[in-house]
Amino acid sequence: MIRVGVVGASGYTGGELLRLLLGHPQVEIVSATSERSAGKFLYQLHPHLRGRTTLRFVSQTALEACDVLLLALPHGEAQQHIETYANLAGRIIDLSADFRLRDAAEYERTYGSPHAAPDWIERFTYGLPETNREALAHSHYVSGVGCNATATTLAVWALAQAGLLPASQPLISDVKVGSSEAGRQPGDSSHHPARSGVARPFQMVGHRHEAEVRQSLAPCGEYDARIAVTSVEMVRGVAAAVHVTLPVGLSERDLWSAYRTAWTSQSFVRIVHESGGSFRHPEPRLLAGTNYADVGWEYDPFTGRAVLMCALDNLGKGAAGTAVQCLNIMYGFEETTGLEYGGIYP
Repeated sequence: MIRVGVVGASGYTGGELLRLLLGHPQVEIVSATSERSAGKFLYQLHPHLRGRTTLRFVSQTALEACDVLLLALPHGEAQQHIETYANLAGRIIDLSADFRLRDAAEYERTYGSPHAAPDWIERFTYGLPETNREALAHSHYVSGVGCNATATTLAVWALAQAGLLPASQPLISDVKVGSSEAGRQPGDSSHHPARSGVARPFQMVGHRHEAEVRQSLAPCGEYDARIAVTSVEMVRGVAAAVHVTLPVGLSERDLWSAYRTAWTSQSFVRIVHESGGSFRHPEPRLLAGTNYADVGWEYDPFTGRAVLMCALDNLGKGAAGTAVQCLNIMYGFEETTGLEYGGIYP
């Protein structure tokens, strides 16, 4: 059994990590930290864990040495104490943005402040298995992924790899997101009375995840990713629709071939492209609680205009699920271990 600690376990992402790890046959959770809730049972903050564990939250000062630490801290905190965490565990998976970008100067441009541990950046491997699996298998330090970046990257990956998506154009990613993306602590814009019923433009230009998408797509070309985020009324979920122009005259067979080549061997990416029905395109509601990402497309062969789509659960495939998937790869487990949850409907 792998001894695992979860740092910052009181938030929504921390709760999702705990849920997944408690169902993992090769994992024993030895510590889960929360400074505000130290001493409380995990299920007192995460009621869906009632009856599944008797663990209590502890302060970070009581964090036990273990095999792997999963850090679910607010952005900016992991880099401040990375040496301490590395002394407690031989392997680290950090779900924040602290070690996602490979360049310290790019990090400062994107996040507006110098990186506190620039020497550590090169030690981390970007944690999206579908684009970086081989490197993850040999890594001891893995970064998390941005949910909006993941949805955008997976939406376009098949056609970028196939050489059907020219890099000479901007990728305009229109992303609809649920309220859990804002985190557990409510603010003026995420408080329920202000959030319910909205379709509110949140960040139309300059989204931080753009740098992450450019980095992920770099093996396929120098793409200019532009993300526009709109908050909509759902709790979990990301739905990305990336507007692009493809070569004129492609056939459905051409597009199916590219998608099947990219995704047939991947456990957690499913192609959703039906000719009819209510769910002929990727739909995030069907993915809540899962580690799946559904991808699809619409294409006009006369103009080349296309919309490339991806839906996922921001707490699952966009955060905790991918982190557990990375853990499986790092330890040589079957990649689906502890992640074989299907969605629910209705």
